[in-house]
Amino acid sequence: MAQYVFTMNRVGKIVPPKRQILKDISLSFFPGAKIGLLGLNGSGKSTLIRIMAGVDKDIEGEATPMPNLNIGYLPQEPQLDPQQTVRQAVEEGLGDVFQAQKKLDEIYAAYAEPDADFDALAAEQAKYEAILSTSDGGSPEQQLEVAADALRLPAWDAKIEHLSGGEKRRVALCKLLLQKPDMLLLDEPTNHLDAESVEWLEQFLTRYPGTVVAVTHDRYFLDNAAEWILELDRGHGIPWKGNYSSWLDQKEDRLKQEEASESARQKAIKKELEWVRQNPKGRQAKSKARIARFEELNSQEYQKRNETQEIFIPVGDRLGNEVIEFKNVSKAYGDRLLIDNLSMKIPAGAIVGIIGPNGAGKSTLFRMLTGKEQPDSGEIVKGPTVKLAYVDQSRDALAADKTVFEEISGGADVLTVGKYETPSRAYIGRFNFKGGDQQKLVGNLSGGERGRLHLAKTLIAGGNMLLLDEPSNDLDVETLRALEDALLEFAGSVMVISHDRWFLDRIATHILAFEGDSHVEFFDGNYQEYEADKRTRLGEEAAKPKRLRYKPITR
Repeated sequence: MAQYVFTMNRVGKIVPPKRQILKDISLSFFPGAKIGLLGLNGSGKSTLIRIMAGVDKDIEGEATPMPNLNIGYLPQEPQLDPQQTVRQAVEEGLGDVFQAQKKLDEIYAAYAEPDADFDALAAEQAKYEAILSTSDGGSPEQQLEVAADALRLPAWDAKIEHLSGGEKRRVALCKLLLQKPDMLLLDEPTNHLDAESVEWLEQFLTRYPGTVVAVTHDRYFLDNAAEWILELDRGHGIPWKGNYSSWLDQKEDRLKQEEASESARQKAIKKELEWVRQNPKGRQAKSKARIARFEELNSQEYQKRNETQEIFIPVGDRLGNEVIEFKNVSKAYGDRLLIDNLSMKIPAGAIVGIIGPNGAGKSTLFRMLTGKEQPDSGEIVKGPTVKLAYVDQSRDALAADKTVFEEISGGADVLTVGKYETPSRAYIGRFNFKGGDQQKLVGNLSGGERGRLHLAKTLIAGGNMLLLDEPSNDLDVETLRALEDALLEFAGSVMVISHDRWFLDRIATHILAFEGDSHVEFFDGNYQEYEADKRTRLGEEAAKPKRLRYKPITR
């Protein structure tokens, strides 16, 4: 094979209105390299992937794949045939293999013919057996089932036109992985996957013989599967030989040499590095310490002192010892039993990470907590001091024609945030909308910026019990880090739905896991500790991701 599978020579890209998003990028990609693509929201990561895929040809410079290189590309919104079933779409990924199997079956039958030409048949047989032998991982049927289970695909006979956006992405990813191209270009492959499916994908790509370039904010993937980090910083592509943790080390050194205005980012990186270097027990979030520091964390002096942080979450009234208790709660949705006899007690100061496949019942749990739905049996008891603040996944309520400042402040210069009055611009700045960013139109914001805006708007009222539904979706690594720091400093309790394992390991004191068959497990510890416990309880095979199953409802 050639020394490089892909080369970029002085590649640049200008986007409206005359903004140079990529500048003078010259890179060469090694065969089999595993590359994680990092950068702030809007830095050009998806643009670079589209250029490499040959989708965007309107560029400066040259982007050249090796001759006959087979490139597979997963965009953020893949196009599938709406009339196909899930199985028909996924089978296309193994088209050559299925065709070879069919031809072999015909050859085996032809041997029985009285006038069979054994030499010709043997030559044909060898050709098609060679195709099957290069397709490792068992028979085509086995490969289909393993990948479909691991990515938790919908039923084989489900029509593509009836699937959600997340389900379509999983189908497209499954089809692409089964094709086994020479080079995989993946734009946010972990979106709409739960934590266990992300872990399976990470292991699959680690073993994958081809080159992989992935835009992802999943830092365990970047740590465990990436051998290179390609950072897009102010238009330039900066390669780093090593994984995410080693990249963090050199990034801290690089920021030290840059201007003082980077000090907030440098401080945030330093905090994450300290966590990376701690032993596992030292990583447990200090929930009691946060509650004990309530007065300091909630004081105006602390808030002023803390203005270098990118995100600051205001807290409401002091949280008492009685927070939330589930007593024998069961909940069905249609003919599916989502939650079967759940009993648990959330301690004060806990950060509970909620994990499980899409459709398992995680958002339904939140709707029961907010009173939008009721349990079918059992009860949910909320403590007398609890004030909920619920940040859902929907960002559609944001007005596209307003500026960031107008959307949050309503035009007022002073906001009442929790119990305090604060300048509107200062509050909005706490969510990393600085200066001119506050005059951006909401309709022009990236997904990550909309996520921050939604968070800022929802949290104005103040609350001491946060319910966060996938807050890490669309956030770049810098903002994720800031959100983690903000949650660790928050002097209340938090329940957070997330599939980001690094995020959960860094902040979670407890895990609430939807494990399938309507069972929900409440575990004292972070994600890694929960996974170790699950393997002990259920065995290695049971711990692998599988398509979602529910207990039948007995009436």
